Amino acid sequence: MELKFLLFALLFLVVMLMFFFDLFQSNKIRRSNSTIVFYMLCYFMITIVAFVCLLPFLLLVSGSFTEETVIRYSGYSLVPKGFNFEAYKLAFKYPERILRGYMNSIFITAVGTFSGLFFITMTAYVLSRKSFKYRNVIAFFFFFTTLFNGGMVSTYIFYIRYLHLKDSYLSMILPGLFNIFHLLIMRSFISTIPHAIIESAKLDGAGEFTIFVRIIVPLLPSGLATIGLFMALSYWNDWYNAMLYVNTPAKFPLQYMLYDTLMRAQAFAQIASRVGLRVENLPTYSLKLAMAVVTTGPVILVYPFVQKYFIKGITIGSVKG
Repeated sequence: MELKFLLFALLFLVVMLMFFFDLFQSNKIRRSNSTIVFYMLCYFMITIVAFVCLLPFLLLVSGSFTEETVIRYSGYSLVPKGFNFEAYKLAFKYPERILRGYMNSIFITAVGTFSGLFFITMTAYVLSRKSFKYRNVIAFFFFFTTLFNGGMVSTYIFYIRYLHLKDSYLSMILPGLFNIFHLLIMRSFISTIPHAIIESAKLDGAGEFTIFVRIIVPLLPSGLATIGLFMALSYWNDWYNAMLYVNTPAKFPLQYMLYDTLMRAQAFAQIASRVGLRVENLPTYSLKLAMAVVTTGPVILVYPFVQKYFIKGITIGSVKG
């Protein structure tokens, strides 16, 4: 009860601070009492929604520091009960593996995101050019693939037998390199650029690649940040391709490395329970939560820097004129 009261008081304090800060910033504008009340209600509702969105992450962090037996018999809580670091000790038992997993994930995410942005932006630029005679025909082949899928078996055979990408970093980069949904969004961004800019560059003697690199790309910060965020999250959270194509533990990305650790812990718990050993304190539930905290940390640090571009990007095309 005291914790609920404390959270409510903290929520009310945040709302008041936000409201008075906004009122101080716009003190030159005279507002009626009804407008002030409306602003207070808006701030209060926004804060409640933000707290509801933050609540699962708070439970995630709290559960990762909670003793395994407490989670097993009492469930989760906002405040850790039986506070310990056993889940993190198990996750970081071999820190060199975690560091190697981070390096692999960063490498795959960086190379895949930058390469994908280059190819998607260049393709979207070509398809947006009305002077390109066969743009509709080529666009049909791109969009037709969104209706049908070759399936996992044919894809696996193609990557292994014909591209020879078994146990290779490219096997984790190529599957997410090109996305038709990202192509549609990028083409919408490029279509907002006035065609007169391209024509003036042509009159000055610039070629198509020069126009693309020195004019089009610098005018697309919102589009690049939006698509880049989508692709980076996709690469960072991917573990399925590593499970299919990679055999060498040194090449495992962070997600699959932690997934492998969790599977080993669960297998050990099952074997131990069958032979009559007590495994109540072996972290399984808390280990899942600790791994989620470890993997989401970099995303939380990166997102604030691209948030303004992301918000602008997802609203592209919503207003005409």
